Amino acid sequence: MFSLPASTLRYWEQEFSILKPKRNKKGTRYFTKKDIDNLHLIYHLIKERGMTLKGARQKIKENKDDLDQNVKVVKKLQGIRDLLIYIRDEI
Repeated sequence: MFSLPASTLRYWEQEFSILKPKRNKKGTRYFTKKDIDNLHLIYHLIKERGMTLKGARQKIKENKDDLDQNVKVVKKLQGIRDLLIYIRDEI
């Protein structure tokens, strides 16, 4: 989904307290919808906006609700952009 190595997700799990996937007896992680949304938020801050881990943690701590809205808007705009590119290529 994020095209990231599993080690990066495990590292982010240690660095960000908002990531708490459930684990079975073997230790396999099961991410909930909330965890996936939080991963989108972290991915957006670190990979798309280029923030450091420390900066991303601080930003999440300060105003997580505003960030959630921003990520949703960015995803919607990316979807619209992809649709427009598809339409352009079909014409």
